[in-house]
This record gives sequence, structure tokens and C-alpha cells, in this order.
Amino acid sequence: MPELGLGAAVDLAIEHAMVQDDKVILLGEDVPMLRAPLFARFGPNRVMAAPISESAFLGAAVGAAMAGLRPVVELYMVDFVAVAFDAVLNHLAKIEAFSGGEWTAPVVIRAPSGGGYGDGGQHGQSLWGSLASIPGLSVVVASTPADAYGLMSTALAHDGPVIFMEPKLLSDEWLEFLGRGGRTTVTFDVPEDGRYGEVPEPPQSVDLGRAVVRRTGDDVTVVSVAVGVHRALEAASHLEDDGVGCEVIDLRSLRPLDATTLIESVGKTGRLVVVDEDYREFGLSGELAAVCLEAGLAPAFGRVCVEETQPFARHLEDAVLPNVERITKAITSVMNTC
Repeated sequence: MPELGLGAAVDLAIEHAMVQDDKVILLGEDVPMLRAPLFARFGPNRVMAAPISESAFLGAAVGAAMAGLRPVVELYMVDFVAVAFDAVLNHLAKIEAFSGGEWTAPVVIRAPSGGGYGDGGQHGQSLWGSLASIPGLSVVVASTPADAYGLMSTALAHDGPVIFMEPKLLSDEWLEFLGRGGRTTVTFDVPEDGRYGEVPEPPQSVDLGRAVVRRTGDDVTVVSVAVGVHRALEAASHLEDDGVGCEVIDLRSLRPLDATTLIESVGKTGRLVVVDEDYREFGLSGELAAVCLEAGLAPAFGRVCVEETQPFARHLEDAVLPNVERITKAITSVMNTC
């Protein structure tokens, strides 16, 4: 099995799709530079630079998809989806429903997401909870290179719009380009198991709405995505020495959501801790709690989320984001409640 970086695995999935289907195109700001190998192979008619206007090129992608193409739209970071939110909320998400299925919009939005690299609160957000709340969209988040390939491959074959969230902290490319900027004095707390990993040969797709259990345990269910999965696994490893068995679930897909895996695990453990780099209020953590309650479960519940605007200062940012210390404390608190 070859070992790839997370970003390289995403690129490989796009390359394979472009080889197999000439309707797949790529567009976004600086894309010929960012995806130089794809530009060299497929040329400017399929790898297209866009002006600095997300509303323009994402809106154009909606029309291109309705005309039969399968656009992959690159954003520098998911925060910039706010600039083009009308195209996402009122067009991409609603075309199929409003047309009675006559029209579809197979657009993949590649959206680097998350913080931990010192770029501030308007550049380091996750926002998957807000996006996953919109009917008509699929939202996926990768935490390993194998899943990055698998989820992107599935997104490219899907006939509806998919938001593909790419954790910047796990991508060498984005970390260097957006965070380090060539400085040798800057360091980041990057989980190595997410940064590089084996990708099966041939690579495998990952179904939408299918979570994976990264670690089994009987005492508490810990659920997360992206970087949070690796922080949760580290906390679980520490707590094992205290006799606490954590079952760690990587959702991978937020919409559709694998409620079955969640309910089965929480039904076994009776405890749930959600680790979420997105905002606490009205987000993923509350949704998962509601899913369990609606299934007739009443677990002891805790959550580790972003509770304020992310600061620029790295040490302050690390304190605001879910970290191993906060996760360990939340799990311990839940264990002590029942």
C-alpha cells in the first residue's frame, strides 16, 4: 500500500475522476498553480483559474453542472463560502427539489477547513454544522489519507452537491502555504496518523453516511471528525491506563449521518462525548444528542467544542480548539456522573 499525504490523496481522487470522465472540471482561484500536475495533464479548458470572486465562480459552477458538467470548485478555505452562500443555500441545495428531479447539480466544493495554524477566526473555522443543516447538501470530512481519497471519489460520482471538508492542519500543502509561510520558527501540533497514511491499491471509495469505529471500548462513546478524531484517540489512549474504555467513532459524513453506528455504540456505553471543532451552539454536538434522545437513549453527555471566536495567537487558539486536555476532562466528568 502506498503512503500518501492527505492533500495528495484528494488530488489523486480528482485525477482519477478526470481521467475517467471528461465532464469533470476543476476551477478556483490560483488552481493552475495549486494543482500544477493536473493543469499540465488536462490543460486550461479543464483546470481553470477563476477571478477572486467566490460568488462568481461558484455561481458559474451551478450553471455548468445544470448544463451537464461535473465541476470541482476549490475554495482557499471554507470561511469564504460565506461570500457565495446564496449559490450554496438557494441554488445548489434546492435545484433537484424545486425541479422535481429534472435537474441536478453535481458540484463538489473542496473546502479546506479548521484551525490550529494561527490564521485567525475568519480563516480557521470549520462550519460543517451550519452546512450540514441545509437539506439537499451532502457534507463529508476526512481524517485520514485513505478516507480523503475514498470520500472525494464518492463525492465526484455523486449526482448532487457535496461539500468536501479538508482539514488544513492535516494537509502539508495548506499548512505550509497558509500557516508556515516559509518561516522555520513556527510549529504546529499535527497528528501524524492523519497527516500521512496508507492508501489501498487500488484505492477504495467510502460511502456517504457511513461512520467508522476507530477504537472500541465499553465505557464511553467519543464521536468526532477530522483533527478531533486524532485528539480523541490520544485522550482515549491516556485514559486506558486509568481503566476507561473509550469507543472512538469517526463520523466521516455529517449529512447523511450514520445514526445507526452512533446509536449502537451509545446504547452499549450509556455515555456520549462529542468532540467538535465547530461552534457549540446549534451545531453537530447538539444534533448528535438529539439523535440519541429520539432513539430512546438517555446517555450521560458531554461536549468539547469551540465556544468563542478563534484568536490569532497560537497559544490562545490551542486553548479554544478541542485539545487532549479538554477531551480528557470531559470524558472523566461523564464517567463520574453515572
